[in-house]
Amino acid sequence: MIDSLTHLMGGFGAALTPVNLLFAAIGVLLGTAVGVLPGIGPAMAVALLLPVTYAFDPTGAFIMFAGIYFGAMFGGSTTSILLNTPGESASVMAAIEGNPMARSGRGAQALATAAIGHFVGGIVGAIGIVLLAPLIASVAVNIGAPDYFAIMVLAFVAVTGVLGSSRIRGFASLAIGLTIGLVGLDPISGQARLTFGVPQLADGIDVVIVAVGLFAVGEALWVAAHLRRTHQEVIPVGRPWLSKADVKRAWKPWARGPFIGFTFGSIPAGGAEMSTFMAYVTERRLSKHPEEFGKGAIEGVAGPESAASASSAGTLSTMLTLGLPTTAIAAVMLAAFQQFGIQPGPLLFTNEPDLVWTLIASLFIGLVLLLLLNLPLAPLWAKLLRIPRPYLYAGILFFACVGAYAVSGQAVDLLVLLGIGVVGFVMRRYGLPVLPAIIGVILGPDAELQLRRSLQIADGDVTTLVSTPLAVTVYVVIAALLCYPLIRKALPTREKVGS
Repeated sequence: MIDSLTHLMGGFGAALTPVNLLFAAIGVLLGTAVGVLPGIGPAMAVALLLPVTYAFDPTGAFIMFAGIYFGAMFGGSTTSILLNTPGESASVMAAIEGNPMARSGRGAQALATAAIGHFVGGIVGAIGIVLLAPLIASVAVNIGAPDYFAIMVLAFVAVTGVLGSSRIRGFASLAIGLTIGLVGLDPISGQARLTFGVPQLADGIDVVIVAVGLFAVGEALWVAAHLRRTHQEVIPVGRPWLSKADVKRAWKPWARGPFIGFTFGSIPAGGAEMSTFMAYVTERRLSKHPEEFGKGAIEGVAGPESAASASSAGTLSTMLTLGLPTTAIAAVMLAAFQQFGIQPGPLLFTNEPDLVWTLIASLFIGLVLLLLLNLPLAPLWAKLLRIPRPYLYAGILFFACVGAYAVSGQAVDLLVLLGIGVVGFVMRRYGLPVLPAIIGVILGPDAELQLRRSLQIADGDVTTLVSTPLAVTVYVVIAALLCYPLIRKALPTREKVGS
């Protein structure tokens, strides 16, 4: 505990330099500006801005990412509240209550509630990282290859079978991601896989190209195919402020949300979607004004928004300590670490302590800047939403192409980007979630490596995969996750039979 606080103070010392404060402020502004545009969302915002940081040193780049990370989440909430267009799935709950508040002339209060909720949730979540991440990392150092493989399978099953509306679509998306992850040379035999004779594909497809292609290009193609000529009405926003009555109703949801969010964000089956939903359900049950829910209840904005921000911190702790991204934005952040040659996992706190603690300190700084900048700038973000969609998505495609070309400076990357963008478009057409595909690309090669390493150590004995208590426990959890929907469907039938 004392060591963590000492390291954190050192992190603040590195993060509070004028240059790094500038990086944090730019990150918050960029994250909010990109996240506030409809249909983009935090994951796409970070993916689009990932190539921008290539020229920076790792510390400055990750301080900027901390600002982008939380800034883009608040930007997605602004879109939900003003336009009823969630930037990502975590912002859906903000639209349910925030948009009715805005339509009734309380848009300023809804935005202020969301901003303060993100600040409170982020601060509690960052404290959670400080207290728990080193402990998790110290335990995770003793995890072997079979355990890692089991945990990765759990991540695959969790994001495909639990969070999506259809498990079949989720696993289909995962299969697409795993297939893309296979492209390149076999790490052990050196045999080319799925390169189709193109030498530039021998190193595989860069995760940045996959993320930008599936998110940005896929979304731009989808919007272009369904572009409406009519302009969506934007609700005018005054200067955000909250009355004493608003604060009295919102402070308890602000306080409860982070604990729900950090808990669900830290586990592979969690994520911001489940966190915000659980926070919303909790507030609806505990509210003294249940009749207002669905019509603009302030508790329905405060609880889920603070939970969403804390969930992001919980997801970050899992990514830093175990190297497991459980959400799309965490997957893109993992790609950011890998682009600097840094591998998140149990040894990260030992090998790169200065970088990690500076990043954690920058979370606190980014959240303070987020609140100070976004409360007065909310009317400006509302004006950004008036950009005509053809111009908006043309700009997105331009930056996507520049970013993809910047990865290696090869024209073939632009063709790969377009191809993956078409895949993203087809996935949206048939309702396949994008997150499992991203997780498949990121974790697929690592899962293959851990599987082959386990079997090599055991001379091909398959039982080594269930030779440790942790691996057995994880597989039991996987079986429970797969069986839970079937059991849940059977229960109402039994009740009906019983009655």
